[in-house]
Amino acid sequence: MTTLPIVLIILALLISGFKIDKEYQRSVIFRLGRFHKVKGPGMYWIIPLVDQRKQIDMRTMTIDIESQETVTKDSVTIRVNAVLYFKIHEPEKAVIQVRDFMNATYQASLTALRNVIGQHNLDEILKDREDINSAIKKIVDQITDKWGLTVDYIEMKDVEIPQTMQRAMAKEAEAIREKRSRIIKAEGEFDASMKLKEAAQYIAENPAALELRRMQMISEVGTEQNTTTIILMPSDFVTMAKSIGDGLNITLNHKDKEKA
Repeated sequence: MTTLPIVLIILALLISGFKIDKEYQRSVIFRLGRFHKVKGPGMYWIIPLVDQRKQIDMRTMTIDIESQETVTKDSVTIRVNAVLYFKIHEPEKAVIQVRDFMNATYQASLTALRNVIGQHNLDEILKDREDINSAIKKIVDQITDKWGLTVDYIEMKDVEIPQTMQRAMAKEAEAIREKRSRIIKAEGEFDASMKLKEAAQYIAENPAALELRRMQMISEVGTEQNTTTIILMPSDFVTMAKSIGDGLNITLNHKDKEKA
């Protein structure tokens, strides 16, 4: 009878050694304080009172990097926040090499974010976010690799710019748009002048084209409700009148010379 309690205690200890880890979990086993192995997922057994385990989640984790005030390369003070995605690929390192891998990863990301921002101008930060995200990821990945972590992705979410800088950027953008508008208008006027030049050359070489244009203008005037009618003389009449005038001038000059 006295052995029954002892048997039950031993049986309970043996049963307590059975552990279960889910598919996304791993357990780091320490035997008498020393690292033994990584177990899981599924059911396994550890030696009660001898083995200790530290359970690790292997799924992708996120860290929100709160808005931080930092200075760009061109001395503009901005506030930037970001989000980091990472996962554990070596559970034993995440437990043994660093005390709190979540906080350590946060601090490494924060430092890398400030350093990379300080190496770029404001325009580069606003335009080349993908390149900056890649640079931050590379730095953080190098630091966390020895902790058994892999950085999947890091992204800047918001970039807060001072109001004075926002107004200056708005004025700059407005000036650029105005410049572009003037250039487009000047190019349009240049193209129109070139077309007019080509049309004038063509009409000079083909007088009949001018007559067709005059007839078209008369038909256009006739279709509108106008009280004024414009009669266009053919260019041949103008040329003939000019020839007659030149002939009369020559005759008159000849007579004046005879009288003299």
